[in-house]
Amino acid sequence: MPRTPDHTARRAQIADALVQVASREGLHAVTMRSVAAAANVSLRLVQYYFQNKEELLIGALQHLEQQSHQRWAQRLAELPAPSPRAIVEAFLFEALPTDEPSRVFHLLGTSYAILAMTDPRLAEQPFISGVDRLEQRLATTLARADSAGELASGVDASVEATRLVTMTNGLGTSIMVGQRTEEEAIAVLRYHLDHVFDTLRVTAKPIRAAARPTSST
Repeated sequence: MPRTPDHTARRAQIADALVQVASREGLHAVTMRSVAAAANVSLRLVQYYFQNKEELLIGALQHLEQQSHQRWAQRLAELPAPSPRAIVEAFLFEALPTDEPSRVFHLLGTSYAILAMTDPRLAEQPFISGVDRLEQRLATTLARADSAGELASGVDASVEATRLVTMTNGLGTSIMVGQRTEEEAIAVLRYHLDHVFDTLRVTAKPIRAAARPTSST
């Protein structure tokens, strides 16, 4: 009895092949045929799941986003009852290109951003929407921290989420081009988060003067 094909696994296999080709030769060099060769499948099979190169690019971007979320979730799973700051840090440190999967993700994410400037469909579906989802999750976490009194005065959760995403992207690029080390980029993020979460504030309790002993005379 023939086995039923696992379409999800097959799409993931093809998306992984695109990532392999793009990380080696650049996203501009990706073709349906080169992806088929990297996946060790026929061109006809690639075209069965993705009718054209644009659909293939969109499918691979969605696959990359899903993998990034899975790595973020794994970081959180290793933390017992993570605080809002720990949740934000887990995302930011996952987004920095500090190992092979995150380096590939940053490299291709930057390449997709350049393509999205001239391809409206790629920009809307799913590149911009993917970034918007990340910002919304961060904004929700920051708003929760604000409600608990953990944020510095005047911090706008929505604006800060946008700033954190753009800052991390910029730091990631500086790591990729050798401008700064991973440790330096992490130090910058922690310095910024110290101010966002107001951990530098010291709340001093008023010191009461000791009561003078009463005279026994």
